[in-house]
Amino acid sequence: MTDTVDVPPSGLTSRRREATRQKLLDAAAQVFAEEGLDAASVEAICERAGFTRGAFYSNFETKDELFLELAGRVARARVDSVRQRVAQLEREGDLEDVATDALAVVQEVLDVSGDDRLAILLMSEIRIHALRDPQLGSAYLAQDAEMRASVAQIITDIGTAKHIVFRLPADEVARLMLTVWETESVRATMAGLDYAAVCRQTSEQLARVAELVIVAPGG
Repeated sequence: MTDTVDVPPSGLTSRRREATRQKLLDAAAQVFAEEGLDAASVEAICERAGFTRGAFYSNFETKDELFLELAGRVARARVDSVRQRVAQLEREGDLEDVATDALAVVQEVLDVSGDDRLAILLMSEIRIHALRDPQLGSAYLAQDAEMRASVAQIITDIGTAKHIVFRLPADEVARLMLTVWETESVRATMAGLDYAAVCRQTSEQLARVAELVIVAPGG
């Protein structure tokens, strides 16, 4: 008689692996934000996620690799939140009802797109290490460029839908918006504001930038 071993279907294995990976990423985001990259150990991340070191190293070669993937996830979440907001407003017809002025358009689009405190701490930690590590810095800049391109496309789409003319190319508008977004969210978090207040303060500052870069009708 030959012993047999039940092997999970490949699809089930892939789902389990992805679930493990996501739990490790979620745990790492919390540990990194709370303790910083240097102080956060693989053991602490595994303990937070409920896994062993073996599970970690079957998904990531190094802590830096995991850290960089987190950076990309946070960046994509930022862009997706704006894109989903635009799609929601378009489906509900609200974007068409907004008067063509910078403040109204930006506040409608960015009303729910602020970062929570964990994401702000994580992005701040990422930038610090990107300054010190050339390899991480290069990867960070590549992700930043990808994010800026996505935001530029969103700006272009809004401009087309609302017949808005910008004083600068969409890429430069996106660069300004992202710079203000990051600065204001950090300042608001340092001030101890809650999530709603961070969103409100950030969108107000972005609206001011929009008023500077949008050509007024008849202007």
